[in-house]
Amino acid sequence: MEVRVYISADMEGITGLVDADDVQADGRDYERGRAMMTQDVNAAVGGALAGGATRVLVNDAHSAMRNLLVDQLHPAAALVRGRPKPMGMLEGLDERHAATLCVGYHARAGQLGVLSHSYFGHEIEDMWLDGRPVGEIGFAHATAAALGAPVAMLSGDDVACAEARAWAADAEPPVRTAVVKYARDRFAAELLPVAVAHAAIAEAAEEGVRTALARAGDGGNKPRAAHTALAVRWQSASVAEQLMGIPGVSRRDDRTVEVTGDVVRLFRLFGVFQRVAASLTGQRPYC
Repeated sequence: MEVRVYISADMEGITGLVDADDVQADGRDYERGRAMMTQDVNAAVGGALAGGATRVLVNDAHSAMRNLLVDQLHPAAALVRGRPKPMGMLEGLDERHAATLCVGYHARAGQLGVLSHSYFGHEIEDMWLDGRPVGEIGFAHATAAALGAPVAMLSGDDVACAEARAWAADAEPPVRTAVVKYARDRFAAELLPVAVAHAAIAEAAEEGVRTALARAGDGGNKPRAAHTALAVRWQSASVAEQLMGIPGVSRRDDRTVEVTGDVVRLFRLFGVFQRVAASLTGQRPYC
């Protein structure tokens, strides 16, 4: 029987990385950052296989989405690479997957986590799902759950891991987290030894997948429609104004737009929001 597991790989929460130079393509340490990202993903792939996965799909989910070193990726993993993608950070995820693993994720905008933000560096000031503050972690969790492939594991700094646990406090199965560094400020952290971080990622991935499979065997993890309200507050009133041209979008104030609908549709629509914002500001989403 085929057991599919999905991995969404971001970069700011990767082992050892703390600065824009580590995660942006023109950064002096970016190439080393790519290698570290690939190693963290490989640890998660190994853990997923140990937990019962027979097929693993990895989505490169950071910035231009061409970060992972293809020739060094775990041989059991298929890779979705490049952009644009209709579902962005969750491209390729569907109900055939038993679980979602989020590797290298970071805290939302306004939190004192390493490289914290929500999709754009400063362009998005805040986001809400049904009135609850949300960033990339919560939005991914809500969307994956609606698709029937819940987030079973997340790695990143201690702030990101705490955000994941708080967002999914009532989730079954609970989200396993792997802390790979402890935030000292937005561009500083206390780093775990690399081998220790990789072992934590592999263990959390294995436990998360094993638990998700047990729940699926008990009839859980079914896809479900989730009517949701999404609100986004932009740094620029111009972005909000242009988004008003999209059917169904309304404006709460000069810089905040909102829209309602199924959360999976909203996740895809938010990708359109990002492309509009990028065309107006010249800033590419960091993710």
